Amino acid sequence: MKEEKTIIEAGWNFDNSYARLPELFFTSMGPAAVRSPKLAVFNDRLAASLGLSAEALRSNDGAAVLAGNRIPEGASPLAQAYAGHQFGHFTMLGDGRALLLGEQITPQGERFDIQLKGSGRTPYSRGGDGRAALGPMLREYIISEAMQALGIATTRSLAVATTGQPVVRESELPGAVLTRIAASHLRVGTFQYAARWGSAEDLRALADYTLQRHFPDADADGNRYVVLLNEVIKRQAELIAKWQLVGFIHGVMNTDNMALSGETIDYGPCAFMDVYDPSTVFSSIDAQGRYAYGNQPHIAAWNLARFAETLLPLMHDDEAEAIKLAEGAISDFSELYHRNWLAGMRAKLGIFGEEPQDESLIEDLLNMMQKHGADYTNTFRALTFDKPEDNAMSDTTEFTQWHEQWQARLGRQQESQASSHQLMRSSNPAIIPRNHRVEEALEAAVKQEDYGVMERLLEVLTDPYAHSPEQADYAAPPALSARTYRTFCGT
Repeated sequence: MKEEKTIIEAGWNFDNSYARLPELFFTSMGPAAVRSPKLAVFNDRLAASLGLSAEALRSNDGAAVLAGNRIPEGASPLAQAYAGHQFGHFTMLGDGRALLLGEQITPQGERFDIQLKGSGRTPYSRGGDGRAALGPMLREYIISEAMQALGIATTRSLAVATTGQPVVRESELPGAVLTRIAASHLRVGTFQYAARWGSAEDLRALADYTLQRHFPDADADGNRYVVLLNEVIKRQAELIAKWQLVGFIHGVMNTDNMALSGETIDYGPCAFMDVYDPSTVFSSIDAQGRYAYGNQPHIAAWNLARFAETLLPLMHDDEAEAIKLAEGAISDFSELYHRNWLAGMRAKLGIFGEEPQDESLIEDLLNMMQKHGADYTNTFRALTFDKPEDNAMSDTTEFTQWHEQWQARLGRQQESQASSHQLMRSSNPAIIPRNHRVEEALEAAVKQEDYGVMERLLEVLTDPYAHSPEQADYAAPPALSARTYRTFCGT
């Protein structure tokens, strides 16, 4: 299809810095046209923050852009090349069904990738059709916006446009294109690709680009590539801790799904944990539990070690010295993660300061929750509002004893009871995107073209720490019959 320039004044302000990297890293190409583009959902608040006109993008011309039928002025579409370890096995990957339109420069001078997901086949499709089904794209929209509201670094969703064409999976499903917004789509897998198939100059160009784009203020007095590794480790330690603190399970932590920006990326088989259990897995393809909730910190460390391996040629001319530098950096991850997690857990319990016994207090609570099948989110919510009777452990002797120890700990700190309560309110969400509620919204949208259920869900998820009456119904855990929930990659 010949690229057609759109004439609407949508506020696009593109730069294309990724396209100035060596051509090894991408293939320039346009999206495939769709039959009948129509806007399904649109994120007005996100559009405004990007300097984009919601009115223009909600028009027919805007829908044509967001479905890939028109190329906005200044865009330079390309498919990114990368590799990755998928469930521990290395393979060539790349954007098989996505195109980077370019980077939107906002009125505040910030830079964000604008990517179309489901925009057709690319040279990296590996036999796939390059398309996406409506349900999984709406799912990414819901979960990514919920993560943003929870205060967790994430890619965002600007819009989902339907295509008027079916995609064939196990059955025919309505097709769609998601417009994804990201600080960048640079991944651990991008560096794995460079290390395997690029030259030393290609690898250095990619590393320098990543430093400039994401860590321009990092201390560059020392070894700049050790600095890069350290900065990525810091961001991942913070990110994974935040996942654990809200019970989020990514589901497919392959190295191509670890963004160097520190954002959560790729919402395929993800879900939120209801009953607390570290072995919880939702993904239908994770039969061995590699990416279970309790394994996520360990997998993050493993992925970061793969990233460190790609940087060895840049860190030092002597391989042994480079390995020593890399190992020193990677060894910091566990401590950084643990520090973030422990601080977050203290906040969830209203604890200020530090005492040596804090960690055992936290672990005792989690062990009780697992033993008694307690709901993770609602247990902390009940503690926040001093309603211990609202959890599955309330009538046990061990919980009574734990509660007394917790109250004694709070009593030893200088901060007031009101301060502890406020800390807990701001650290324990009233609601998460419960899996059964997400499925309810997707079924209404996909099968009945009723987006009202999804819109109401998104509205209550906008401020998960509000603890408002409107959120009460959405805080209820699923019925027992829904607790065998399974998710799918949605490709």
